[in-house]
Amino acid sequence: DSFKTGTERKLEDVLKKLPGVEVNADGQIEVEGKKVQKLMVEGKDFFDGDTKLGVKNIPADAVDKVQVLRNYNEIGALKGLENNEENVAMNIKLKEGKKNFWFGDMSAGIGVGHEDSRYIVNPKLFYYNPKYSINLISNFNNIGELPLTIQDYFKFTGGFRGMMQKGGSSFNVSSNDLGIAMLRNNRAKEIETKFGATNFSYNVTKQWSLSGFAILSSSETDLETRSRSTILETGVRQKNEEMAHQKSNLGLFKFSSSYKPNTKLQFDYDVLMKQSKQDENNNLLREFIVNDVTSAEDIYTKKKQNPTSINQNASLYYTANDKNVFAFEMQHLYQDEDPFYNANLMTQPFALSGYVENQNRNNLNQSRFVKTNKLDAKLDYYYMLTPKSNINVTLGNTNSHQNFNSSIFQILDNGDRNNLVAPENNNKVTYDFNDVFVGLHYKFLSGKFTFTPGFSAHYYNMDNAQLGTNYKQNFSKILPDFYALYQIKKSETLTYTFALNNNFTDINNLVMGNVLSGYSSLYNGNRFLENSTTQLHSLRYFKYSMYNLENIFANISYSKVTDAVKSRIVFDNVNQTLTPYNSNLADETISANGAYGRSFLRFYKVSAGIGLNWSKFNNIQNGNVTTQESFMQNYTLRASTNYRALPNL
Repeated sequence: DSFKTGTERKLEDVLKKLPGVEVNADGQIEVEGKKVQKLMVEGKDFFDGDTKLGVKNIPADAVDKVQVLRNYNEIGALKGLENNEENVAMNIKLKEGKKNFWFGDMSAGIGVGHEDSRYIVNPKLFYYNPKYSINLISNFNNIGELPLTIQDYFKFTGGFRGMMQKGGSSFNVSSNDLGIAMLRNNRAKEIETKFGATNFSYNVTKQWSLSGFAILSSSETDLETRSRSTILETGVRQKNEEMAHQKSNLGLFKFSSSYKPNTKLQFDYDVLMKQSKQDENNNLLREFIVNDVTSAEDIYTKKKQNPTSINQNASLYYTANDKNVFAFEMQHLYQDEDPFYNANLMTQPFALSGYVENQNRNNLNQSRFVKTNKLDAKLDYYYMLTPKSNINVTLGNTNSHQNFNSSIFQILDNGDRNNLVAPENNNKVTYDFNDVFVGLHYKFLSGKFTFTPGFSAHYYNMDNAQLGTNYKQNFSKILPDFYALYQIKKSETLTYTFALNNNFTDINNLVMGNVLSGYSSLYNGNRFLENSTTQLHSLRYFKYSMYNLENIFANISYSKVTDAVKSRIVFDNVNQTLTPYNSNLADETISANGAYGRSFLRFYKVSAGIGLNWSKFNNIQNGNVTTQESFMQNYTLRASTNYRALPNL
């Protein structure tokens, strides 16, 4: 209440006035320079800790206290055993009058100008008591406000933890999303959105709690784009005028169960389902100039997809005694994708085998079906050697099985279907990936220092089958890592992190047959791709003073990627063909950022920040190696007043 002026409407308005707290436009909260990873209300996850839904919807007049939970670990049994110094969570305490009582608000607006009318209706309702809680949020508008963007949807983990990060290798399952990127606000010509979400938690007994949420979102978007470009490799100039209409229906459903019969045992189960239906119709007028000869054509494209994914997690934590702790985690991902692409052009874009030429219109179609089954399992054993040291032994396995089927067909002028049956125009691929590893880490405290050296030993097995043959890879690798913390004072630290990671591609980069990635872009995979290796160094300084409301943080990091997966680009007039390969030239990035913030007398808040980024990347275009080197600088200065009886700036 010391910082509130009575004009605050949402939680973000309160947080922005607190010392050491920042909230960006995407609803991400930073406290003392650290990102808040989970948001809770009365100790219960708010939509599994999503900060954006929380700061944009929780009424300001319901907030009593804002608790910052440093060194946060969701699992109490593992607190102190793992390095959680960078983990921050936030818990919102409600005023007494908001407990055991329904509360909420509704904002509504309408406006008319010229031929357009605008509206927004945004009701919210909340209920909290010690046994259960319910949150209801909805939003209907055509002013471009998207409560949940498509980017939020695809990155929404539903609270799932990156359980295999400690292993040192990653197998990333990519998404066949066709590039249907829902935009917002001033990034589109017209957006109409309908959004509804509900979140609940229920304590069946003192030992057993249930929770979950459901989110439904529907949006229609109109885009209008004009662009000019020159392809330097060929000298071709082109102008595009593009109109697109998108429809998107998204659904997210989560159910969680947590059972803690006593302080020594905990069993958790979660299931998260994502379902979406997306369509895009696109009209493009393309004009290009080749050797001073101008030609133009109209292009019509259609995209549609109905991807589904189900993610399940089961975890068991057992504390045998003061010296022995066990943690078992298992996670399964099932993903089913079916993107369909259609391009209708005047000119023939590619010389494809079996293609019928000399048509008035070139009507190309491609269907894709991609299925993924991925299972991660990990067992951790912690042994306390002394009150200030422990050993952690990890046994882990990642197993993935993927199928990729695609086919290209042509619709002729007379309506007949011409299937391009040549092997290079079709894909029927299976890919199996298996990683078995054992890890060893030793954590010990010495004075103001905490050290955690360790390593993981991996055995990888890969097999991709296509074109009637199998290609297998088997090898071993040891990946070291190191963590050091210097606790200068209680609220002043210096942290150093080193890690060596192996990064593996999934099936999408391995398919050898043609894949239409656009009306002027063709993609051919490479089944002989190998993994890339990332070397990462990071040094972070942090200081916070509650006495004078001052916070300082600085971070510098260096990464070097060897054998990175790149795309070799070959241009043919305005069309291009991309093929992935492992680059033998290293990519490097150095980034540094820092900030100083301070509040004065509760009425003034100032902060200054700097961000520097240097990077060097290599690629191959038309057979030539190109190097892109960039240096970016960003300087930010913020100041605000917080008067109660005067206008605020």
